[in-house]
Amino acid sequence: MLVLNGQQLNLVTFPNGETKLDGHQIKELAKEENVITMRFESDADFIHLLFLKNHLDDILRVKSTKLILPYIPYSRMDRTEGTGVFTLKSVAKLINSLDFKSVEVFEAHSEVSLALIDRVQAHMMTSIGMIDNVKEAIGFDESKDFIFYPDAGAEKRYQSSTKGKHLFGIKHRDFETGQIKSLEIAGQVTDKDVFDKVLIVDDLSSYGGTFHFGAQALKEKFGFKEIYLVVGHAENNIVKGKIPTEGLIQKVFTTDSIYTEDNDIVQVYPYFFPE
Repeated sequence: MLVLNGQQLNLVTFPNGETKLDGHQIKELAKEENVITMRFESDADFIHLLFLKNHLDDILRVKSTKLILPYIPYSRMDRTEGTGVFTLKSVAKLINSLDFKSVEVFEAHSEVSLALIDRVQAHMMTSIGMIDNVKEAIGFDESKDFIFYPDAGAEKRYQSSTKGKHLFGIKHRDFETGQIKSLEIAGQVTDKDVFDKVLIVDDLSSYGGTFHFGAQALKEKFGFKEIYLVVGHAENNIVKGKIPTEGLIQKVFTTDSIYTEDNDIVQVYPYFFPE
């Protein structure tokens, strides 16, 4: 889905699958300096973005255009392993070829995304105060409650800016299937600790299997009474996994960067970028 200067663009799809953009609408919305927001729904969004940017540059001759990506598509495909395809690099090349004045992104999955995209400006859950808002909502006490990072990537991303007692996950995967075989929990724990609340923090969720696995381990090892999850991006698939039915995680907090479902267990915050 494309939004130009705050207004969603009208698209017409012909029977053969080709798309027509509404040139009259674009002309009415266009300014000297423009902002395009691409809310990723499918690969077709990239073709529509190409059509729109070229029309603004070549036909309307606008001065500049900024791109906002609430979620960076293909951000998990940020390396090549074996015969794997480095898809994110191709996505970044396409974005860079459109020569945006700047590209604002929210909660990048890795530093690779930020290195590949030209003139990128990055924002995180910590920088917009989202994690602090979640802590307030669940009554999180930084002097005694715990933050749990499911893997080394989450630990590196959030530990320095997230207050609370910290626990870490060490995942062991089956390399053939990608499934998690076991998860160890590490961190400093004393006899005086009270295992009341724990907040799982990460950037991205699909079906939520990693977090369900982590919640099981936290419950079994420490007996936490309340387990919560905050993720910057949650695919709609999160409500099709075990989290809504198993009852281990009381609430999921995420943004509307890609999540569009309506489910009681998920509380949605609007993603936004500070001026």
